[in-house]
Amino acid sequence: MKSFCVVLVRPRDPNNIGAAARAMANFGLSDLRVVEPFAVAWREAVSAVGAEDIMQQARQYDTLDAALGDTVFSLAATALRNRRLEQEIVTLPALNKRLESVPAGNIALVFGNEKTGLSGEDIERCTSVLNIPTVSKQPSINLAQAVILTCYELSRRADFTPLRSGGSKMAPSPTDSQKEILVEALYRLCEQADLRPDLTPDQRKAFLRRMVSNLSLNEVQLFFAKSLAQRISQRIS
Repeated sequence: MKSFCVVLVRPRDPNNIGAAARAMANFGLSDLRVVEPFAVAWREAVSAVGAEDIMQQARQYDTLDAALGDTVFSLAATALRNRRLEQEIVTLPALNKRLESVPAGNIALVFGNEKTGLSGEDIERCTSVLNIPTVSKQPSINLAQAVILTCYELSRRADFTPLRSGGSKMAPSPTDSQKEILVEALYRLCEQADLRPDLTPDQRKAFLRRMVSNLSLNEVQLFFAKSLAQRISQRIS
């Protein structure tokens, strides 16, 4: 089984640590590791909304080596400009595909500090490099944003279970004959209200038929619209 930890190396702003923890909580990650944090009271960051438990349970390390001690694979997140890298480079859209061939165990996602990112030594310590593609004019990404983008990409893997799915199964699309039921109900309503008297009966039906088709209603919505038209028709008759 694969599990994930987020490792923040020498982060400067406690609120970025808190925002990273919140991003982790959003997508089901809980193992936060902080290496040489700049602020002593970093666990108190107010930005960790809903992720206070992750902050309190986060582990602090003196070195990146120690933080990676129990991992089987690690990815150093960095921009590629002005970097001469010997390691494999994995772009974020290809992350889940790459992880398919990684052995079971703990996988580390390693992020540098807000000012300088990861050092060359930090990057070399990791198995591979993770790059979030950006335009050349703005190659770097805010720390918390980089974490949330990476956590979101991980949520796209096949074994991820969201708190909520897309909801109940959509009602089927109506058949042509069902659409005609609504067209007839609307046609009778138009006659009663004397709408579009400039059209012949056939033209009026053709107009309504095109309108119903363009609405892209599902079966439930169509029968609701039919019942509404019939109820209005009864009221004005």
